[in-house]
Amino acid sequence: MTRYHSPQGGHPSQDQLLTGRAVFTAAYAVIPGGVMRDIVTNAFPFWDGARGWVLARPLSGFAETFSQTIMELAPGGGSGRPETDPRAEACLFVTEGTVSLSCDGAEATLEPGGFAYLPAGAAWTIRNTGAARAVFHWVRKAYQAVEGLERPEFFTSSDATAPKVEMPGTEGRWATTRFIDPADLRHDMHLNIVTLQPGAAIPFLETHVMEHGLYVLEGKGVYRLNSDWVEVEAGDFMWLRAFCPQACYAGGPGPFRYLLYKDVNRLPQL
Repeated sequence: MTRYHSPQGGHPSQDQLLTGRAVFTAAYAVIPGGVMRDIVTNAFPFWDGARGWVLARPLSGFAETFSQTIMELAPGGGSGRPETDPRAEACLFVTEGTVSLSCDGAEATLEPGGFAYLPAGAAWTIRNTGAARAVFHWVRKAYQAVEGLERPEFFTSSDATAPKVEMPGTEGRWATTRFIDPADLRHDMHLNIVTLQPGAAIPFLETHVMEHGLYVLEGKGVYRLNSDWVEVEAGDFMWLRAFCPQACYAGGPGPFRYLLYKDVNRLPQL
């Protein structure tokens, strides 16, 4: 069974030496799992039994298209009005526990590996229906409507059932789980899972207009970010602005998997 890393909170002991790997540069940021402590959680309006680690938010001069928060719900926790911005679409990905989700009258249950797309302006609710905590990623973006294109609708998927696309020439060592059909131009954001087997690599410096949020779900690897090599492992988050050069290789002994956000399918706004 696939396991997905979730923040554990808490605090380090007073005798621990400061050896964190957090860094914020003009091109990228790395927020290691060890930074996600109780003291940096957030509370939000109309949520109960809930707290969140905000990993990314629109920031002038940096990454500007999205926010990404890891939400933790106590048993029974959740919200009947989770979104207060009618412009915001969202993707959810569950890493721990079970949540019940409703969206414009449709009902769904998401377990670890579960995914949901929530359209902008939708009326949705979420609740932890299990006996233990539930943890999920909540990625939000202001939807960019295009005249002549219908808006996408609510749907759910999972890591186990979504298509896994192997990169050409890699014999399956590098593959992408695509929750959203890349040919569906109604969507202006994607949330995928990239899987690299031990020793596999992205062997060129990708340099592109898409902004990224990358959360390591499993394993470890080494990432080239701009001009730096950065070691990352399960629980770490990387935040990349547009055009930040990037490449990586998986360190093993198991698969290196990360949840990947990117903005897509729209002409640059002028």
